[in-house]
Amino acid sequence: MNNYEVLYILSDKQEAEARTALIERFKSLFVANGEVAVDEWGSRKLAYPIQTKISGKHATGYYVLMKFTAAPDAPAELERQMRISDDVLRFMIERV
Repeated sequence: MNNYEVLYILSDKQEAEARTALIERFKSLFVANGEVAVDEWGSRKLAYPIQTKISGKHATGYYVLMKFTAAPDAPAELERQMRISDDVLRFMIERV
């Protein structure tokens, strides 16, 4: 088992309930494996505007830092889920 951190930025244009559901969906991928800590940083200004096809231009985003323990192949599934979601603007997964 390895320790990982993922920092992802969600669209600020979505409702609070939808954002919470998305965070819980990502968290539920690793709850069975061990510890999962989610730290919501909240809405912050982005370093540069991000243009998306579906929701337009974003100047702010909702930052979330998640720390978890998982097998070496588990982050690939998280990456797949984040690429599918239209509400995830950017993400970065790091092994600690």
